[in-house]
Amino acid sequence: MIDFPNLSRTISHALRHEPWLYELELDEEGWTPVEHLLQALRRESTEWQNLEVADLERVVLSSSKRRHELRGGRIRAFYGHSVPARIAMPLEGPPEKLFHGTSRKSLEAIQSAGLRPMRRQYVHLSEDTEMAWLVGQRKDPDPVVLLIDSAAAHGEHVSFYRGGEKVWLADIVPPKYISVLPA
Repeated sequence: MIDFPNLSRTISHALRHEPWLYELELDEEGWTPVEHLLQALRRESTEWQNLEVADLERVVLSSSKRRHELRGGRIRAFYGHSVPARIAMPLEGPPEKLFHGTSRKSLEAIQSAGLRPMRRQYVHLSEDTEMAWLVGQRKDPDPVVLLIDSAAAHGEHVSFYRGGEKVWLADIVPPKYISVLPA
């Protein structure tokens, strides 16, 4: 029996953070051949010796956050990259409002300097407050949810990219487009 959550975490690590540990090469859009990933995963764990494309499809389709994409014999992570080479994402007009969950201790710095990618390549934004809250809880049990006026930001040349079904990415979000949602 395959431990799918563990497999999903390993795939994310390989495609987002340290592909070289798995002897993978990502192209400029973050794609790598599915067969190369399967070979790497089979080397990684005896549990995954018989891993097939169907198993990867199951991981991709069963994830509530849609972290990965399979297409044309290739696979990539939608977002969350920390690899040194910047992953190219297509520009897209965002929804009118987006959200970002963060810790209370980060709030002052965000209000002063805006949202920055930190150790990632892009700022991650959510389409709904529920997801923003869950993301913020990774760093603070009682996070702050920020409202992003993405329409105004986009109108003033802030670049936005679709990162997944409910995830949007930005290079930066200046503080004038950020407000705190009431708790």
